[in-house]
Amino acid sequence: MTEHESIRRHELTPAEVAARAGVSVPTLHYYEREGLIESRRTSGNQRRYHRDVLRRLAFIRVSQRLGLPLAQIRAALETLPGGRTPTKADWARLSAAWRADLDDRIRLLERLRDSLDGCIGCGCLSLSACALYNPDDELAVDGAGAVRWQQAPAKPGPVDGGASRSR
Repeated sequence: MTEHESIRRHELTPAEVAARAGVSVPTLHYYEREGLIESRRTSGNQRRYHRDVLRRLAFIRVSQRLGLPLAQIRAALETLPGGRTPTKADWARLSAAWRADLDDRIRLLERLRDSLDGCIGCGCLSLSACALYNPDDELAVDGAGAVRWQQAPAKPGPVDGGASRSR
């Protein structure tokens, strides 16, 4: 087998990679533009991917499912020596670094879940107990976003026993 044939056996077309990884071809191109994966060009200017891109794509997809932005995923992949495919040890190291952030997001989601029964989806009948209500933009001094959700611990139930349900 020639060197060229050996290389071809280890390379995949964009369609093959997309099918195996469960992403679209435009997604592959996007990831490539974003510096998350690499391909080489044939003499006919067609993309070819080495098989190890499949593991890299799996890493990207799992990271996205964890809610990590692509910039953070890219930064993690850049910590790998020589742009190589992540190993089990790499994943353990990278995931440990993300653990505190994930724990914070889990706590926030649990608070939201546990408070949904008191929320009726804003036609708000409980403004005095609502964690989102912000008359006159009073919370602007505390930062952007849903500041009360980010800072306040979950409340066990309505603050005033439901009396605030009528405006």
